[in-house]
Amino acid sequence: MTPIKRVALFAATSWEIEAVRAAFGTETRQDVARQDVDGTAVLVYKEGTREYWLARTGIGPEKAARAAQRLLMRHPFSLVVSTGFACALVPTEIGAVLLGREAIAMGKGDVGRPSIMEMPDDEGEVMIRLAQMSGQANHVGRFVSTDRIVGSAADKRQFAGLTGAVGLDMESAALAEEARRARVSFVIVRTVSDLLDEDLSLDFNLFLQPAGWLKGMASVVGHPSRLAGLWRLRRQSRTAAGNLTAFFKRYVGTVAGRFEA
Repeated sequence: MTPIKRVALFAATSWEIEAVRAAFGTETRQDVARQDVDGTAVLVYKEGTREYWLARTGIGPEKAARAAQRLLMRHPFSLVVSTGFACALVPTEIGAVLLGREAIAMGKGDVGRPSIMEMPDDEGEVMIRLAQMSGQANHVGRFVSTDRIVGSAADKRQFAGLTGAVGLDMESAALAEEARRARVSFVIVRTVSDLLDEDLSLDFNLFLQPAGWLKGMASVVGHPSRLAGLWRLRRQSRTAAGNLTAFFKRYVGTVAGRFEA
């Protein structure tokens, strides 16, 4: 019998989780296992010789690290995937697929060391190769992770210049470090929800604070341009979500040997 390989998929928000869930046909399947791993809710899908464990971490490096620690300490995995949306640090388009094997944590101008674990029969490299062969990999390279949402085009260009990264998020570096500690292969698969030269319409970090939704919405009231910016980001996130679903649908189908081009 071929042994089961477990793949851990970590995403921060409910929107990102739903985009990945859609790849597994969740509207019709009845065989989804639901688990609670020390307070982290996990959905488990079995496809061929693989199990995909989908966990929502919450936003930010600390929450991502805690969720990964809980899962990786309890079960053996062949691959850890940081997934969801990202800010592009290269010229590209909304919905573009960004992939990488390493992530650098960066805060207040300090660049941390990338965490990467090369393993025999590397599952992360398999995922990237399949994406490249199918034409789904728009950009492959390093990611940078911050402890805040980066909204200004000037800041994005600065991060791009300092790191040479293709994408920016808040969780990948923390997940990469936990994968390294657990000696598990790691890969990043994210789709672009905002562009390198795009200024976000408001400071979304307000929404991450206690009582953040009240503060965030108060900053929108009386500013039509900010409201329009919110709707624009919502449209862009829908495009990013659709392409993320398409990526995992194709990947899972290819690995299971049932994808038809």
